[in-house]
Amino acid sequence: MKLVVFDLDGTLVDSHAFINRIQTATFEAEGLPVPTAEAGRGVIGLALPEAMHALSGDSASVDRLVQRYKLLAHARAADVADEGLYEGAFEAVQALYEMPDTLLGIATGKGMRGVNRILDLHEMADLFTTFQTPDTNPSKPHPGMLHSAMAETGAEAMETVMIGDTTYDMEMARAAGVRALGVSWGSHAPDQLRAAGAHLIIEEMDELIDAVNDILEADYA
Repeated sequence: MKLVVFDLDGTLVDSHAFINRIQTATFEAEGLPVPTAEAGRGVIGLALPEAMHALSGDSASVDRLVQRYKLLAHARAADVADEGLYEGAFEAVQALYEMPDTLLGIATGKGMRGVNRILDLHEMADLFTTFQTPDTNPSKPHPGMLHSAMAETGAEAMETVMIGDTTYDMEMARAAGVRALGVSWGSHAPDQLRAAGAHLIIEEMDELIDAVNDILEADYA
């Protein structure tokens, strides 16, 4: 069997502009210095408390920032235009779903409420078997999400590939002993993904199916 696990933000969903707006509004509302767009992109993929701590540098403000961010994100998540899928993403996921002996999963820094909202928005929820979030697992790059996904589906590490756009995804995959497939269009640059342990990086969504097959068949040291 194959277990193909996707990150969401920056991998399937083009949510950078939306996240940046919510980050900016959160820090403005709390009267704190607004992080740069580059810094904001750099923490996409982390669980929200870890991301807010990294951006603020102040552990005392984290709970307040997390609650403010959640309120603003929920209030402003109005339509598909804010968090649209990358071109070809639905078709690629659908094609993998239809492959025999293949299960799909999600491993993301979003909470389950956000995951449900995104997947319902794009009518994709039925394509995935396992959903792993910081609600029930440690934040990336800890391997807990992938360990949970494999335990839930019965997949072995050698049968599993993690697809993501950040160093946290690549580090999580390597820590879990699974294949690490990076995408070049997300939050972190390809050279960062390689340094973090990506086995393979793709440049276009239409490369995804072949890349999944190739990476699982390859013999990596």
